[in-house]
Amino acid sequence: MGAHAMRNAAAVVGVGHTSFGRLPGQTPYDLGAWALREALADAGLKHTDIDGLIVSRVPDYQRFGEMLGINPRYTAITPGQGRMSGASIQMAAMAIAAGMANVVALVYGNDGRSVGEKYGGENDRYGGGDGGLWFPYGMTSPGAAHAIMFQRHAELYGTTSEQMAAVSVAFRKHASMTPHAVMRNPITVEDHQNSRFIVEPLHLLDYCLINDGGVALIVTSAERARDMAKKPVYIRGFGQGTELAGSNLPPDDFWHAPMASAAKDCFRMADVTHADMDALMVYDNFTPTVLFSLEGAGFCPIGESGRWVQGGRLELGGEFPTNTSGGHLSESYMQGWALNVEAVRQLRGETGQRQVKDAKLVFYCCAAPLCTSIIYGSDAQ
Repeated sequence: MGAHAMRNAAAVVGVGHTSFGRLPGQTPYDLGAWALREALADAGLKHTDIDGLIVSRVPDYQRFGEMLGINPRYTAITPGQGRMSGASIQMAAMAIAAGMANVVALVYGNDGRSVGEKYGGENDRYGGGDGGLWFPYGMTSPGAAHAIMFQRHAELYGTTSEQMAAVSVAFRKHASMTPHAVMRNPITVEDHQNSRFIVEPLHLLDYCLINDGGVALIVTSAERARDMAKKPVYIRGFGQGTELAGSNLPPDDFWHAPMASAAKDCFRMADVTHADMDALMVYDNFTPTVLFSLEGAGFCPIGESGRWVQGGRLELGGEFPTNTSGGHLSESYMQGWALNVEAVRQLRGETGQRQVKDAKLVFYCCAAPLCTSIIYGSDAQ
């Protein structure tokens, strides 16, 4: 099946999530099951309707299947890294198109806050081969790697921390309209600048929020989607690119090349342009990632992102409302999964005060060693 044949072949018909924050006593299995119940109810389906299962951060697909009492025809498990959320949704669409499953449940569960999960440290390997270069010197923190990347961006292009603050301010503004967001108090550029450094030049308000939570999506064929309880949201296009060879964290090009490749394939499949997008969902583990992603995906020229995000461009009412739920910086760090749920809800018109008017197309992207892009559409055109 060619790329154009994949356009709108699959649709998201159910989404759900748990509360976010500190949820003691809830395992990733519990959180995943909670989110899946919500998603199934949203779609008007039962557990027995599921014949495809993809789990992420849930430790064991077999145990989760036992909990649900299902024997899916198609099953996969992905690593817990956030880059796998977009990849998993793409896998679901391809499994549907290939006839390997009719109804795929994607399930994510994370108890990181309750168990004191830390990214970095002696036992962390951040999912790749970069440790051979950096770990002997004690630099194991993803935040430190992104701090180095931002420092390089600042030296090359003159990007400033004050410019980057616009990202945090915009996303917190959106979170203030999101009842389930963990951080809802509005902030200013001054608040951002006065927050303590974690790894200079990155401040506390440049970092995502590690929390407990679960997220689930239900994907089926476009044909089946028409009979579901809620308006389907079509997976109009997707793409993927990687930068895996060599020690690539931090990469010299800020992941521009693989991000551009993923976005190019995504827009080609969807047969739309950047200007057609009504909202963006950009993976925001750290604020610099948003800048790198906007450049790599082609929304602004290389090196111009700091200036480009000024003036409310990413805010509701701006040119490209971005992370309208608050994103990882203010809603909760659900490693891309909740951003995809927000894309679906925006296209259904279900987001209340933070609704983007007449939203028809939403772009999701994640910049990492494995870059992904997805375009969601409200219509199967």
